Amino acid sequence: MSADQPVGVGPSVADLLGVLSYGALVAFDNLSVDARLAPDLRRRAALSEMAAAELVHYRRLADRLTELGADPVEAMTPFVASLDAYHESTRPRDWLEGLVKAYVGDGIADDFYREVAARLAEPDRTLVLEVLHDDRHTGFAVAEVRAAVEVDPTLAGRLGLWARRLVAEAVTQAQLVVAARPALVALVEPFESSGPAGLAALIDRLTAGHTARLNALGLKT
Repeated sequence: MSADQPVGVGPSVADLLGVLSYGALVAFDNLSVDARLAPDLRRRAALSEMAAAELVHYRRLADRLTELGADPVEAMTPFVASLDAYHESTRPRDWLEGLVKAYVGDGIADDFYREVAARLAEPDRTLVLEVLHDDRHTGFAVAEVRAAVEVDPTLAGRLGLWARRLVAEAVTQAQLVVAARPALVALVEPFESSGPAGLAALIDRLTAGHTARLNALGLKT
């Protein structure tokens, strides 16, 4: 398949929407728990709103799966073990680690999904892009972490190490997900079929996005 040819409805799209649906459900769970780590009610409310937004994203994705004739639960099930393993191994110990995980750890996965979404046909392309985009919540995480690092610069080292661990774990689990679901390979193949340069360019873009997020938080790369 040409890298420029949009991917229409098929198993690969159902799998992508399935992993995103379960990701939204898990994000809701995690953000709800992390909100209880908030140092005050204002911050708790802000993170609770972020959690609520994830439920809206889940509903939109599940509705689209239903439109495609897929059962949302069946579409999500193949990804439960891998995503649960990632989140179990990266449980934040405090408020700041929770924010870094929501912004940096999930951010690199979102960047990858945006790359893939660019190849989807409508309306799936727009749907995926919209459920991954929320500048308001991103701004909240950045402001909170930067403010904490300015007060205590020693936090930059610890949180920077945490961010690198999150990315390493995310990459490992992503490889397991793709390997277990052959249909998803169809969405990755164009990057690989364009040769080493195409795949390297994708990795460079993902790395640049990760570095930009670390810099935005005031953390060490």
